[in-house]
Amino acid sequence: MSFRVVLADTISRPAASRTPPTPRPQRRRPSSSLPLPSSTRRKRELGVLRSCCHSYRSIPPIGKSPGRVAPLFVSKGDGSVSDSSSFPSSDDGDAVEFITSERVKIVAMLASALALCNADRVVMSVAVLPMSSAYGWSRSFSGIVQSSFLWGYMVTPIVGGALVDQYGSKIVLGCGVALWSVSTFLTPWAAESSLLALLAMRVLLGMAEGVALPSMNKMILRWFPKTERSRAVALAMGGFHLGSAIGLIISPIIMSQTGVFGPFVMFGLFGFLWVLVWLSASSDSPDQHPQISKYELEHIKDRTPPLPVKDTSPMRRRGIPPFRLLLSKLPTWAIIISNAMHNWGYFVILSWMPIYFNTIYQVDLRRAAWFSALPWAMMATLGYVAGAISDMLIRCGTSVTVTRKIMQSIGFIGPGLCLLGLNATRSPFLASAWLTAAVGLNSFSHAGFLVNLQEIAPQYAGVLHGMSNTAGTLAAIIGTIGAGYFVELMGSFRGFLSFTAVLYFVSALFWNIFSTGEQVIFNESDQ
Repeated sequence: MSFRVVLADTISRPAASRTPPTPRPQRRRPSSSLPLPSSTRRKRELGVLRSCCHSYRSIPPIGKSPGRVAPLFVSKGDGSVSDSSSFPSSDDGDAVEFITSERVKIVAMLASALALCNADRVVMSVAVLPMSSAYGWSRSFSGIVQSSFLWGYMVTPIVGGALVDQYGSKIVLGCGVALWSVSTFLTPWAAESSLLALLAMRVLLGMAEGVALPSMNKMILRWFPKTERSRAVALAMGGFHLGSAIGLIISPIIMSQTGVFGPFVMFGLFGFLWVLVWLSASSDSPDQHPQISKYELEHIKDRTPPLPVKDTSPMRRRGIPPFRLLLSKLPTWAIIISNAMHNWGYFVILSWMPIYFNTIYQVDLRRAAWFSALPWAMMATLGYVAGAISDMLIRCGTSVTVTRKIMQSIGFIGPGLCLLGLNATRSPFLASAWLTAAVGLNSFSHAGFLVNLQEIAPQYAGVLHGMSNTAGTLAAIIGTIGAGYFVELMGSFRGFLSFTAVLYFVSALFWNIFSTGEQVIFNESDQ
C-alpha cells in the first residue's frame, strides 16, 4: 500500500520539483550471493560471536592452572564497551572458586599446623597422671612439668614476630613446627633419661610454638583481602581449638593401645609430615606461588592495599622492631589489653571449672570426655560464625572500626554476662550450658582484636602479635594462679567469677574508646 502511494505521488508531482535521489555507495557482493534479511544476518553474526567467545574461554592462561581468565570486552548495546568482569557472576561460581583457591589451601594448612600445636600441648595433660604414678612425681612436680611449657612460650612470641616480619612466615613457621615436633617426639626418651631432660623438652616445645600465631597472622595478611580476613582467621583458629579437642579425646585411645608414650610419637611424626608439605606447597605471598591462577592473583591484589614502605633506618635494617613507637599508640594498648583479658578468662575458665563443678555441684566433670571437647568445639564453630558476620558487615558498607568494636564487645560482654549467669544458677546442667556459652562467645574476639593486629600496623603485624601474645600468656599465668589464692582467701569461687566478669566489662569499655580499624602511622618522625 505504501509503495503505491509513493509511486502515485511521484508521478503526480512536476519533474522540476522532484528531489534527485541521493546516490548510495554500492557494496560489492559475490555474484553467487543474495542480500540476506536483517534478522537472518543478525543471527549469523551472533552465532559467530558466541563461537569465538566459547573458544576463547576454553583456553586456560599459559603457565597457569585452569580457572577464570582475563576479562572480555563486550558491547552494552548502546555502542559502548564494558569490561565483562564488572558483570555479576553466579554465586555458585564464586563459591567454587573460593573453595578451590590456593588461599583456602594455605589457610587449611595453617589450621592443621595450629591443630598440631594445641594437640602436642595437651597430650601432657592426659599423660601426666600415668606418668606421675610411674615415676613417683608429687602433685607439685606434676604442676611444674605442665607449667614448664609456659616458660618457653613466654620467650619467643616477640622474637618470633620480629623474625616473621623480617624473613616471612613460610620459613619461620616451618622451623617452628619442626622444632616442636622434635620436642614432642623426644619426650618419651627425655622422661626415661632424667627430669632435667624432660623439662628441657617441654621448654623447647613452648619456645617453638611461640612463633605459630604471629606466623598465621602475617600469612593471612598477605594472602587474603580485607573482606575475607575475619573468616580466614576464624578457620585457622578453628583448627587451633579443635586441636585441643582432638588431643584430649584421641590421646587416651592411643595410650590404651600403645602405652603412655604413643601419642607423643604419633603427633611428632605428623608434624614432620606437615613440614614437608608446607615447604613444598606454600609461599610467603600470592605472587610467589607457582600454581596460583591469574584471576585469583588479581582478585587478591585488587582488594588488598599495598603494605607501607619499610623503614630503612639502621635499627630497622638490623631487624629491631620499633617497640617504643608501637607502645606509644593507644590502639596498640587496646589490642594488648584485649589479648590479656581474652587469655585471662579463657585459661581461668578451662583450668578451674572442673574444680568449680566438683566443689559447688559435687560433679566430677574431668571424667566426662564431652566436657573437655565441647567448649573447644563451640569456640571453633562460633569463631567461624563471627568471622562470616564480620566480613559480611564490611562488604555491606559498615566501617572496619565499627565492625571490630561490635565483634570485640560480643567477645567480652557476652562471657561476662554468662559468668554472672553461672553464679546465679543452681543446676549443674544449666551451669554447664552457661560455661559453654561463655567459652563460645569468647571466640568473637578472633574477629575483633586478633584481626585488628593486621589493620593498624600491617608492616609490624608479627611483632605486635608477639607483644600482645606475651601479655596474654602472662595474664593467663597470673589469672590461673591468682584464682587459687583468691578462693583460699575469700572461700568462694563465685566471687572470683564475678571479679572476672567485671574485668571483661572494663576491657570492653577500653576497647570501644581507643581501638580503631584504620592504619596507624609508625615512623621515625613520631620519635
